[in-house]
Amino acid sequence: MWPFRRRVRGGSGRALRRTVLVLVVAGLLVAGFLLFPLGRYVYEDVRDKLGGTREISPTGVTASASAPGHPAGAAFDSQTNKYWGAPALGASLTASFGTPFRLVGVVVHTGVSKEPQEFRRGARPTRAELIVTTKDDKVHKKTVTLNDKPGKQETRLGISDVVSVQLVLREAAGQGEGRPIAVGEIEFFKRT
Repeated sequence: MWPFRRRVRGGSGRALRRTVLVLVVAGLLVAGFLLFPLGRYVYEDVRDKLGGTREISPTGVTASASAPGHPAGAAFDSQTNKYWGAPALGASLTASFGTPFRLVGVVVHTGVSKEPQEFRRGARPTRAELIVTTKDDKVHKKTVTLNDKPGKQETRLGISDVVSVQLVLREAAGQGEGRPIAVGEIEFFKRT
C-alpha cells in the first residue's frame, strides 16, 4: 500500500512546468524572428504561383542607345514585327512604372520577326541582365539566357515594390555590319 498512497505536496512541478513553457515560447519567438524573411519569401512565392497575373505597361521607356528607325518604344508597342534595335552590346533599355507592384515575370521576344528564316537574318540577344529597382532603392540583378529561336521567352522573378526594370544586352548572335541587335517585345506581369 505504501507506494500507492504517497502524498504529493501542493505546487510540486509547477515551477518546472512554467519554466519549460517560458522556454518554449521564447524559442518560438526567436525562431520566428530568425526565419521571418524565409517565411515571407515562401509565402509570397506560393501566392505568385497560385494567383493570377496580368500584364502591366511601363509609364516611361528610355534606351541608352538605339539604331536609326528602331526606337526604344518599339519594344513596348504590342507588336513583334517592330523592334528596339541596339547598336552594340552593353546597350540598355529601361522601363519605369508610376506605382510600385509585385513583378512576377518578364517575357522577352527576341529577333526581327517570328518567322524562322527572317529571324536568322537579324542579330538577336542570347544573354541579358535584368536590373530591377524597388521603391526603397534596392537593386536585384538576374542574368537571363535567351534561346536563339523565335517566340516568347519567360523569366520568373517574384520581386515586390518594383519601380523600374532595366534590360542590358550582354551577348548576341548574328551580329554584323548594319545589323542592330533586335528586341521585338518586352512584357511585364504583375500579380493580381
